Amino acid sequence: MSKPKAPRPVADTEAQCVLSNLRVSPRKLNLVAGLIRNQPASKAVATLTFSKRRIAHAVRKALESAIANAENNHQLDVDQLVVTRAEVGRSIVMRRFHARGRGRAARVEKWFSHLKIVVAEREVAPETEKRAA
Repeated sequence: MSKPKAPRPVADTEAQCVLSNLRVSPRKLNLVAGLIRNQPASKAVATLTFSKRRIAHAVRKALESAIANAENNHQLDVDQLVVTRAEVGRSIVMRRFHARGRGRAARVEKWFSHLKIVVAEREVAPETEKRAA
């Protein structure tokens, strides 16, 4: 069995927010985290605000916390923040049973997840204007 990896430290130009034990499966949370990876922070907040996924609200709050950490703890420019990492990990699994016919039982698994969002200060390139030809 291999040793768990040590958490990567955050650089001076980065800030992070960690959420533990979110009541959503890692698979579903990773779909939402994939929406904001490598996006500018302002665009990522807008994307999560209008997402129809239930867990997007909690992810948006975590992202806003990471942005606030960057501004207050590391004195980074909020307008140049980019979501560099959005890592999803497994947490506990609550196992319940569901009664079935003829005295049998089926297992119900309730998954929990961890989320780590890291924002870093980078030069955000302005979007190139498309020429109408």
